[in-house]
Amino acid sequence: MNIEKDTIAVRSGEAFDPHVVEDYLRAQIAEVRAQPEGSLEVRQFPSGASNLTYLLKMGTWEGVLRRPPLGPVPPKAHDMGRESGLLRQIHPVFPLAPKPYCFCDDPAILGAPFYVMERRQGIVLDSALPSGIEATEELGRRLSQAVVETLVDIHAIDWQQAGLEHFGYPLGFLERQVKSWIERYQRAQTDAIPEVEPLLRWLSTHIPTSPAASLIHNDFKLNNMLFAEDDPARPVAVLDWEMATLGDPLFDLAISLSYWVRPSDPPELRSILPTVTVLPGFYERNEFLELYARKSGRDLSDMHFYMTFAYFKLAVILQQIYVRWKRGQTQDARFAGFDKRVYTLIQHAYAVSQQGQLT
Repeated sequence: MNIEKDTIAVRSGEAFDPHVVEDYLRAQIAEVRAQPEGSLEVRQFPSGASNLTYLLKMGTWEGVLRRPPLGPVPPKAHDMGRESGLLRQIHPVFPLAPKPYCFCDDPAILGAPFYVMERRQGIVLDSALPSGIEATEELGRRLSQAVVETLVDIHAIDWQQAGLEHFGYPLGFLERQVKSWIERYQRAQTDAIPEVEPLLRWLSTHIPTSPAASLIHNDFKLNNMLFAEDDPARPVAVLDWEMATLGDPLFDLAISLSYWVRPSDPPELRSILPTVTVLPGFYERNEFLELYARKSGRDLSDMHFYMTFAYFKLAVILQQIYVRWKRGQTQDARFAGFDKRVYTLIQHAYAVSQQGQLT
């Protein structure tokens, strides 16, 4: 095993005492106790802007440690106990969810709650295929099928049998989401965009009746999956369950599709969401929806609402980042142009709302 792969040295200010953590892990995990003492190696996964994630290695054992970001965090955000508890409940019935080893809320160990889970080896597909993997029609179609079928499997988890009854509030889920994201946009709004007011009115007055609730990942997209190195169309893990809850599965489907960019999309949209799904063989969105409908048995006749909402939600996320830059709360120059991205997404969301159906 190569601990250097896909990781970096721990960033300045984000280290912890490896001796304290090793002692804790030895007390909690039998596999760790079998490894040589004093052998803990720690690296950091560089991606992600939310929780901090570390690769741990002792002898032949590897694990992944997740903890909240440094500094104060909002109430109920970055809930490590909730996330690890979900993985513990669903891993037996959905093996693509990594197995958690332990959860710790003792501040004397790390200074913050954290959990440790098994390490899954695999490749991440983001804006480009890894070196050595050829972009073929066959690979694109197999990957597309794998993504759709994985999402269907998540939505098919029997959340009541898995003991997740108190994991969310599915009644009124979609109405709450629409209201919440509209309010978030209004709090962060800066520039006047002509399509905003008619779009917000349309979203508020066209909320469909949700299907039966399911477990939803809430951030399910291609780069939150790991694929096998010897078969890049075979999933080996679904990661980042932090925002999972009980809710409307079509909301989850739309969020996934809002990241599923195709070559026929406007250039402005493609530039905002660079992804390998523009390569040959990847499903068109209507193909994605057709397979999901066939595999899940769900009625997708209201998907134009869900897709409109998904693009609006993405615009709000970028607007919240942009307003922090505009107010001087961050100096990161990357965010200076996010107002143009928000404008593009608002326009696109409004256009989808007026189509009446997806194309």
